[in-house]
Amino acid sequence: MSQEQTSYPVTVRGELTKPPAGGWWLLKWLLGIPHYIILAFLWIAFAVVCIIAFFAILFTGKYPKGLFEFNTGVLRWMWRVGFYSYEALGTDKYPPFSLKPDDDYPADLEIEYPESLSRGLVLVKWWLLAIPHYIIIALFQGGGGQESRVGLTFILAIFGAIAVLFTGKYPEDIFKLVIGVNRWTYRVAAYASLMTDQYPPFRLWD
Repeated sequence: MSQEQTSYPVTVRGELTKPPAGGWWLLKWLLGIPHYIILAFLWIAFAVVCIIAFFAILFTGKYPKGLFEFNTGVLRWMWRVGFYSYEALGTDKYPPFSLKPDDDYPADLEIEYPESLSRGLVLVKWWLLAIPHYIIIALFQGGGGQESRVGLTFILAIFGAIAVLFTGKYPEDIFKLVIGVNRWTYRVAAYASLMTDQYPPFRLWD
């Protein structure tokens, strides 16, 4: 079972090759700690790169390719960890400590490098134009307010894990929805991070 988006310049791949072990998901918060620590530092660097890229695009119309590849790598790492843990619970294969693509891992992310970007859009797309998506993503990921802590992706992933525990199968429809919600989230993340001018579609899949 595989879900992959190909028409939008952000490609999110998630493959459920076999159901994860029944109760293994209960320990993944602990197993993911090394990744969470590294990602905390990577996200600081990610934010700095976004600021540098903002001015580079504003003055040159280009996103420096080395910086673009770095931020793509950070999003890729984040998605692999999320697919392993509570954004999908789609695999028991431990995520690699790497920013680079890995065809052997069941989750990956690619962003098509744009040869040029709009100098005008860079001023508004990451906040004003993205506001409708931010509202939807807040509901998806549990950021809808002070009382909202658990998002739709987490709930769906837990349902999938419980189904595996009792039936040995991750329900295909739940998996498809989990990947779709994450796909939407990472499309918006790439757009808001100035990595594409193509506005994210309001849909979970193509």
